[in-house]
Amino acid sequence: MLLNVSYTDKQVTKKIDEAVGKPFKLRERWDMGGIGSPRLFITETSVEIRNLLILDNNRDQCNIELRPKGIIVRFRSLLETFALVIPFYKLTLYKGDIGIYSIYRDHYFIKVKADTKAIQKFFIKIQNYKADNAPTSIEDL
Repeated sequence: MLLNVSYTDKQVTKKIDEAVGKPFKLRERWDMGGIGSPRLFITETSVEIRNLLILDNNRDQCNIELRPKGIIVRFRSLLETFALVIPFYKLTLYKGDIGIYSIYRDHYFIKVKADTKAIQKFFIKIQNYKADNAPTSIEDL
């Protein structure tokens, strides 16, 4: 689900919280060693996201927030902030051969450059958290 999150809207916040859960409490964030990624540079995207990113001439970048039931990939275009909300059961991660990670949800995808150890550690954290906390059956959703 691709949403404009530039402005405070209770309906949008409710949609996000239903899909990926409410944000972690401060103590949980501390225990996990942080829930946000370093700055990620986008190398390739699906058509819908590309159409948003080409509106300005800035370098394409995003960040990822880990939530209890999924992740949120945020990026900016012009003066707007967009979020790709991905529950764990729809999240697919691929690691490319030249330091590129691909993040997929249905027909949306974002490929990012993983050129530092911090980025690689964050993607490992996502994979481990997904393995430990993803629903094992449809009733768990």
